[in-house]
Amino acid sequence: MENNFNEEQKNVLSTIEKMVIAFEKKDIDGVLTTYEAGAAVMFEPQKPVYGKGNLGAAFSEFVGMNPQYTFGSHEVYVSGDIATHIAPWKMSGQLPDGNAIEQSGLSVAVLRKQADGSWLMVQDNPHGQFMLDK
Repeated sequence: MENNFNEEQKNVLSTIEKMVIAFEKKDIDGVLTTYEAGAAVMFEPQKPVYGKGNLGAAFSEFVGMNPQYTFGSHEVYVSGDIATHIAPWKMSGQLPDGNAIEQSGLSVAVLRKQADGSWLMVQDNPHGQFMLDK
């Protein structure tokens, strides 16, 4: 489906890819450049974390797992200066005690087009499937 994306959809997807690459490289500053200043991220279902300072601290906790992400497909919908990115994901990593960890979910992210034409995340929920799992 990504092959059929128009330029705006590709630009939105590029923001998501930039974030994932930075996260896998443990580049917290790089991760934060993909979010607006007041962005919310659901590191756990129904527990949003707001603001770049808090997000930086939360992302720093997770990079120790050496996460590697794979995605199924990506859907991107653009309406004016708002976009939604939806993608199933799988993550493999390692806990501090050396045990392997695997997680999966459905990422739902809302992005806003900036004055310079770039896209930044406003809301990032990697647990979009949470309500279905109940």
